[in-house]
Amino acid sequence: MNAASPAPRRARVRAPELVGKGGWLNTGGEQLTLAGLRGKIVILDFWTFCCINCLHVLDELRELEEKHRDTVVVIGVHSPKFVHEADHQSVVDAVERYQVHHPVLDDPELATWKQYAVRAWPTLVVIDPEGYVVAQHAGEGHVHAIARLVEELEAEHGGKGTLRRGDGPYVAPEPVAGDLRFPGKALVLPGGNLLVSDSTRHALVELAPDGESVVRRIGSGERGLADGPAEVARFSEPQGLALLPDGTVVVADTVNHALRTYDPATGLVATVAGTGRQWWQGSPTDGPAREVDLSSPWDVAWFEGRVWIAMAGVHQLWTYDPAAGTVAVAAGTTNEGLVDGPAEQAWFAQPSGLAAAGERLWVADSETSALRYVERDGEGYAVRTAVGTGLFDFGHRDGAAGQALLQHPLGVTALPDGSVAVCDTYNHALRRYDPAAGEVTTLATDLREPSDAVLVDDDIVVVESARHRLTRLRLPEEAVRVEAVAHRTQREATAVAGGKLLLDVVFQAPAGQKLDTRYGPSTRLLVSSTPPELLAEGAGQGSDLRRELVLADGVAEGVLHVSAMAASCDDDPANEYPACHVHQQDWGVPVRIAPGGAERLPLVLAGLDG
Repeated sequence: MNAASPAPRRARVRAPELVGKGGWLNTGGEQLTLAGLRGKIVILDFWTFCCINCLHVLDELRELEEKHRDTVVVIGVHSPKFVHEADHQSVVDAVERYQVHHPVLDDPELATWKQYAVRAWPTLVVIDPEGYVVAQHAGEGHVHAIARLVEELEAEHGGKGTLRRGDGPYVAPEPVAGDLRFPGKALVLPGGNLLVSDSTRHALVELAPDGESVVRRIGSGERGLADGPAEVARFSEPQGLALLPDGTVVVADTVNHALRTYDPATGLVATVAGTGRQWWQGSPTDGPAREVDLSSPWDVAWFEGRVWIAMAGVHQLWTYDPAAGTVAVAAGTTNEGLVDGPAEQAWFAQPSGLAAAGERLWVADSETSALRYVERDGEGYAVRTAVGTGLFDFGHRDGAAGQALLQHPLGVTALPDGSVAVCDTYNHALRRYDPAAGEVTTLATDLREPSDAVLVDDDIVVVESARHRLTRLRLPEEAVRVEAVAHRTQREATAVAGGKLLLDVVFQAPAGQKLDTRYGPSTRLLVSSTPPELLAEGAGQGSDLRRELVLADGVAEGVLHVSAMAASCDDDPANEYPACHVHQQDWGVPVRIAPGGAERLPLVLAGLDG
């Protein structure tokens, strides 16, 4: 198996220069070059702000950046998936929203992405002080390996005299005043006030019914995980809010991977689910709520006697039972995509908005640009799709639901007439889906990244996240007419030969570690395709990271969905309890059949493709 095969640790590959039409952020106007950074260890983080895995890596990198700030320069290379993400101001907003404290290159045309042959978000590339690429990692869970490599590079280049210590090129932007900064979700409290998650400032804000006057702030404003009175409690980029029958509010504390409660009567904040650690494959998926890890809960809703959780970080829905004090997976397999059916077999892609309405739980499934729902099916639940087709098709098109298009929706709101309002975030619009007619219309445009909406009397109050405010709209009787626009993800398809194709996931365990085989195979590979007919042979799950696929005759193009995982542990026989790490990544690789196309498809999970 190639996962265990050795590879050269220091292949001498010169790092291509950094090019991006959008220019540089967080540099005080300076145009950076790799030549100008010679002497520093450079870590390129290829990311896009819609991607939950990319947001996880941003958080993973924070400690490394701080510990090695005099030798390491992290550079974010923003490489958009959605059309909205290619807009420069949207990148500026995202850098502030997610508190990115390093230089960012805005690369809307994927020029640098192509130069480095990147195939997935997120991807990390390590460049040594002499300007050579020494490692590449796709997905999450690699920072421990990069930290060890950084220490090796510091020692090596410190000894050679090629390491340059000192401050990096990061220049912090000026802070901006205001009561809200990138608010996420909202709800109406029983007394009529509005509660808003002030995500970037790590707090909740209670507003008067006018949606502007601040009644109180809940949370110190410092990132952290601390319970207690409103003025000392700490959150980390909170998002979803739901009112429980007893009057308390449950909060999706996203970056803390936790559920918190806030009691409006006492002002107290408490943690009710999650450990503060991120869930990884192999971790428990049910049990006592305070003992089970969660992964980026983005929204919450009270439905059928439990709190349902949009677990964006693992593409699932979970539930929290306050009476029993337990959590459990309710729907989704952790595979990313759009697959309907029994809840335990369904696929989601970063579910980010929930709304309960009668016997249905509506879901804004952001990465598939879809509106979906959960409903009872016999003794269990089923997942169905109302609008949306998959990971790569999006746009702004009204009409019959089967051909309508959204673009990365984050919020959904049940309306009194049985229809559903969708915060169509990257289209800056409020859309409406009517289940009775099977039609999608546009209610309002010129909203700036709407992320949630709540009903107040006959009006709808929209959280305009990128305008840092709540906007009150009268629910229109007639739809707004918009010109239909359809898009596909702009990544170029890989030309592959027809027939046999060798899929080769490259993984080299970090220095000082080995594959963890104590309890069976330490690697996993899951392969599928869109359309399913693309693969004549090779779909399904196995433990070998190298697999021969057979592409079917008569299918000219499609997408290969590849999910890989590898577990490595410290290689020290004297250590009875070695530290272990999980490396994982999902790829969606567009392919087209072409004469003379590639017969091998390498995907780098960790290491370098020899």
